[in-house]
Amino acid sequence: PIAKPVPTFALALLGYPHSLSHQELFAMSTGWIVIGVIVILVLFALGAYNRLVTLSQRVGQAFADIDVQLKQRHDLIPNLVETVKGYAAHERGTLDDVVKARNAAMSAQGPGQVAAAENQLSGALGKLIALSEAYPDLKANANFQQLASELSDLENKIAASRRFFNNAVQEYNTGIQQMPAALFAGMFGFTRKDFFDLGATRTDVEAVPTVKF
Repeated sequence: PIAKPVPTFALALLGYPHSLSHQELFAMSTGWIVIGVIVILVLFALGAYNRLVTLSQRVGQAFADIDVQLKQRHDLIPNLVETVKGYAAHERGTLDDVVKARNAAMSAQGPGQVAAAENQLSGALGKLIALSEAYPDLKANANFQQLASELSDLENKIAASRRFFNNAVQEYNTGIQQMPAALFAGMFGFTRKDFFDLGATRTDVEAVPTVKF
């Protein structure tokens, strides 16, 4: 039988001198280049993945900030409704609309549903606050003035937090479309996120509440 040649690494281990051919040198160089490219791609992928995680966490934190302020608004509304009821009890339709809108907003889930429900609530609150123009005693009530002032402050904070949230969502959505993240974003569950959109009620939301004492 024909004897098989002894591998190069075996000769080296046995102490035999060996000089690599040009083909072997080229093959080794190509192998190292391939390994280097793979390492670079892996590092790029890890960097992109970590960036997406950071951007996703930023979106989550921004929405949590909005949620805290929305809950503060929800907690304020019952006192506001009771105060208005004391002077305009027969405005049952407006009062009921606010209560229903508040309940819907409290049960909404996710930025899209929450935004839609909160927009409805803002519209109902606008109508409730507007009643003060028709009831001078209500408008002059100290408790109503304080509640309306607190509501106005919350609306401003919510608007600022909403802008920060939408900026975070925009950066995240852009991030998952850029290379190399676009190659694996969907595979790891990084999908597009919804904006906290004011939609058609933008004017109503930005105008709530507007009460001058």
